[in-house]
Amino acid sequence: MTQTPPKRGAAAKQGLARNTANYGDPDFALYLRRSFAKSMGYSQAMLDRPVVGIVDTGSAYNNCHRTMPELIEAVKRGVLAAGGLPMPFPTISLCEPSLFPTSMHYRNLAALDTEAMLTAQPMDAAVLVGGCDKTVPAQLMAAVSADIPAVQLVTGPMLATPFQGERLSACTDCRRYWAAYRAGRVSNERIAEIEGRLATTAGTCGVMGTASTMACLAETLGMVPLGHGSIPAVHADRLRAAEDAGALAVRLIANPIRPSQIITAASIENALRVLLALGGSTNALIHLTAIAGRRGVRIDLRTLNELSDSTPVLVDLKPTGEGYMEDFHAAGGMPALLWELRDLLHLDPIDVTGVSLEQRLVEPAFVDRRYIRARAEPVSPVGGIVALFGSLAPRGAILKRSAATPSLFETEARVMVFDGLADLADRIDDPELDVTADDILLLKNAGSLTPAGMPEAGYLPIPSKLARAGVKDMVRMSDCRMSGTAFGTIVLHITPEAAAGGPLGLVETGDRIRLSVKDRSLDLLVPQAELDRRRARWSPPAKPPRGWDRLIADQVLQADEGCDLAVLRAGG
Repeated sequence: MTQTPPKRGAAAKQGLARNTANYGDPDFALYLRRSFAKSMGYSQAMLDRPVVGIVDTGSAYNNCHRTMPELIEAVKRGVLAAGGLPMPFPTISLCEPSLFPTSMHYRNLAALDTEAMLTAQPMDAAVLVGGCDKTVPAQLMAAVSADIPAVQLVTGPMLATPFQGERLSACTDCRRYWAAYRAGRVSNERIAEIEGRLATTAGTCGVMGTASTMACLAETLGMVPLGHGSIPAVHADRLRAAEDAGALAVRLIANPIRPSQIITAASIENALRVLLALGGSTNALIHLTAIAGRRGVRIDLRTLNELSDSTPVLVDLKPTGEGYMEDFHAAGGMPALLWELRDLLHLDPIDVTGVSLEQRLVEPAFVDRRYIRARAEPVSPVGGIVALFGSLAPRGAILKRSAATPSLFETEARVMVFDGLADLADRIDDPELDVTADDILLLKNAGSLTPAGMPEAGYLPIPSKLARAGVKDMVRMSDCRMSGTAFGTIVLHITPEAAAGGPLGLVETGDRIRLSVKDRSLDLLVPQAELDRRRARWSPPAKPPRGWDRLIADQVLQADEGCDLAVLRAGG
């Protein structure tokens, strides 16, 4: 076999010649790298090709990524057919139910890991393969910061399962049945039976939860080719999308389009519009804020309110409607939704193919109006999420009105306070708990600065004595998050959080709070003199002594800044 002599010096900047190790001799570094690569059986012809890195987040802990091996193989086919050399490599895999304290606690670690590997290893472009809630935002954050040509590929949603006259899919149905179980309407035997029917295929949650919302927003931003975000995980089209992603990554090497050209202030505003029209996950607002922060773009919650008041909810999926992601995809998916919203969108932003949104939009031949409504017949005339401001939330809080009870939108009531997750677990089902359905449940000290890791605990359970009496919703508030699959009249992301010294930390049981969705306000009705006395007794929590937990405590930002690490944002 004829050996091609190694290329020398600064002229070789593609493929394996990129980012050579620092030995003080770049030619030797490339010579050594090729030598080790050849030990894996690559021919010189393969090693001379441009390199596409493939981010592999497969894990035995991550059911959402069960199809990762075949997706990686499909991406590799696309790369090879287009003339590139595919190089899969592992990064942290985040699965919502598999991580303690929460997957959110590790989103920034996954973003840091991914960014470091994108920039440290030799690759000319990348395919980012992720699915479960925090994985896709972490990869998009990393892509913006690394700013190498990249394509996002999502694993896709699971299919709903027909079961005894209804369809089930994680995780809105999980919560619905668990609430009924806590209320005594579902037996031990029945809840055990349901447990085995909620998630029967590979893929992310089958409703418009955080994973599905982020897939749709990645498609809106332009990092996912139009039409690819909602393909079910087990469909053959998902593998074809993976092959397309590999081929597209190779094309990006010759005609580079970087994430910084795709993710702009205009495309971010488009994503906010789509989030509102989807009735999508409140978590997506934190993630989109973090992605925007990597570009130096600030998401203003007051602007969110303006967009929400002029953006209808058009998608009728659980948790705010009746359908599942497979229905949304078959109904027309994101191409159909973007067409309906076209007059509300910026049409100039380009996607990974370099084509503007205006050029990508085509009137669909078919739209199933059960799941994607026409503008004249929306699910709701206004957007799914609103921001609240006031003495309890000086920098804002969030309420998902599309999943809430309208009769609770204007509430002034007494507060029952839980000081952290342990206190909540200890007392919520106490039959002697002094609480009524008219009270407000409030959880504090569960935000991003706490060891709790900003969990999806904002969906406080209805106290069992009230649930058994038939209460299905009541106003609940916290400085943490709730699952995108959850529902209820729930105020989230109260900022500043209690552990940061926010007013939330001063609230005591028996205080009164006024919530007004109409006025976008959230106020603590306690005299200032009393708050001053309480603040004088308050002290910040002790920081963890070491490790990732200490880095979080030193660096993590508040919800209105996306809970990113300060040092990782644009400009540091």
